[in-house]
Amino acid sequence: MTPRQPQQGNSTSSVLGRRLGSELLRIRTAAGLTQPQAAKVLSASTAKIAKMEGGWVPVRDPDIRALCDLYGVHDPGAVGGLLELARIDRERRKAKGWWDDYRSALGVMHEYVTLEHAARTIRTWQPAFIPGLLQTPDYVRRLRQGDPTPTMARRQGPDEEFVTARLARQQRLHDDRPLHLHAVIYEAALRNFPGGAETARGQLDHLSTMTELPNVSLQVYPFSSGPHLGLNSSLNIISFAEPGAMDVVYSEVPFTQLWIEGGEGTAAHVELFQYIAERSLDERQSALLLHSLRKEL
Repeated sequence: MTPRQPQQGNSTSSVLGRRLGSELLRIRTAAGLTQPQAAKVLSASTAKIAKMEGGWVPVRDPDIRALCDLYGVHDPGAVGGLLELARIDRERRKAKGWWDDYRSALGVMHEYVTLEHAARTIRTWQPAFIPGLLQTPDYVRRLRQGDPTPTMARRQGPDEEFVTARLARQQRLHDDRPLHLHAVIYEAALRNFPGGAETARGQLDHLSTMTELPNVSLQVYPFSSGPHLGLNSSLNIISFAEPGAMDVVYSEVPFTQLWIEGGEGTAAHVELFQYIAERSLDERQSALLLHSLRKEL
């Protein structure tokens, strides 16, 4: 995914739009119908159907209902999931939020943050760092100071502005309808802190405090559980309804970001996260490990 959303004329392709479009394409194909047939029921052009399926335009509720009826999709849960995703996509396209004041600081994370703000649940696996939603200001500063790549620093904006933006993200955990966060962290990330013991003390204390929130679940994947495929990169599974319904996956590797918008790719990453979580310490054991690590400092 590039830092800016793909554009086609005056249209913008959003992550949520592409996720919705891919689902509309999937159920149309499963029904054995063509774009012209779908266009006919909407009294629209084939080009409009192509734009809807490509995520280039917002989709109206009446159009979704008409297409679902044509495609033989009558399950209230399936139709409701499509309507909810379309609603969130429409709101995201026109919404203005705190993130717009920090575009330079957020850089390539700007689109992710807008989705995080709309999400109900985030499941995150982090093999190297504390998840951004759980980082202390000192941890963020030390992490930035230790980054040896000027290119990445430029892409993420000034240090203090970046710290402020990171803290603004974390308010989502304390909203009236708070984000539910399930974080799994590799033990290595809890033993290798930028800034050494001072940063570690504050960060470990903060993690312990955050686990007291009812909407935050924290597990540690211990060294003793062995290597697995997920050690290659971090991943975030963004859910806008019940987990599993219309999930989007965001993954980071050095110098690039990947969006996986449905299909087998999303399903594989969800399965990987479940695999990692099942082999991690449970929440009580993880809390005990945090306490033990804190006492060692």
